[in-house]
Amino acid sequence: MAKQVGLLRYSGTMGGVSHFKMKGLDGDFARLAGGPSKEQIETAPEFARTRENMSEFGGSAANAKALRVGLASLLGTMGDPQLAGRLTKVFKEINLAGMGQRGQRPIELSNNGYKLEGFNFDRNIPFDSVFNAGYTISTAPTRESSDITVDPFNPIDLVHSPTGATHFRLINAIVVVSNYKYITTSNKYEPVDPINNSLSAVQYSNYLPVDIDIPVPTTLNATLPGAPVLGPEVSVVQCVGIEFYQEVSGSYYLLSSDNAMKVELTF
Repeated sequence: MAKQVGLLRYSGTMGGVSHFKMKGLDGDFARLAGGPSKEQIETAPEFARTRENMSEFGGSAANAKALRVGLASLLGTMGDPQLAGRLTKVFKEINLAGMGQRGQRPIELSNNGYKLEGFNFDRNIPFDSVFNAGYTISTAPTRESSDITVDPFNPIDLVHSPTGATHFRLINAIVVVSNYKYITTSNKYEPVDPINNSLSAVQYSNYLPVDIDIPVPTTLNATLPGAPVLGPEVSVVQCVGIEFYQEVSGSYYLLSSDNAMKVELTF
């Protein structure tokens, strides 16, 4: 039954049209109600392509979630409302590059890491629009750690700080993400390396004032816990980020907006 929630606005279904909201988007949306039943989609021959697409989309969503789980401590203030969907789209593109039977094609980030590089976790706040100092990244041959070294810089010129911020911290975050493959016994996609999948390390700089020159290089080392052995079926996703704080009576309070992070590389 439809329910009026405002002037000419409804929730529910009326006259064969369903009215609804979408997370992260303003306004009201509508679509025609009805369609095939769940049983038809799961069994009817004419929906074979739909089942294949659903299978691969589910695998792509699971692979994207592995990255989000590894960065869970950061994404509360780093991601936009469409983050999960945007990441899933990238992994679906990786899936489409895989060889094999439709509906069961592998998702091989290890061969397609370039598709993820440059991804901003908040599309409205690109990292490069907030932080413009020079930096270099070096990775360990065994891939269990990385260093980000930031050149000396003046934040007044090279950091776009939000109103109210007194300090910021730079972030080096690395996450292990496994390739995914379709398992016929379970009829779903699973990580090739479930032990190391989503393993992560996050390293912060000191609290740095937004208005004082930083005359020496800043190096952040992120090292995965447990000395894992990483095989060719996993990738390490290297992220670089910045968080802003307000100092009050010697305590630092994280601001809820204007923080930014992106994927710099995969290795």
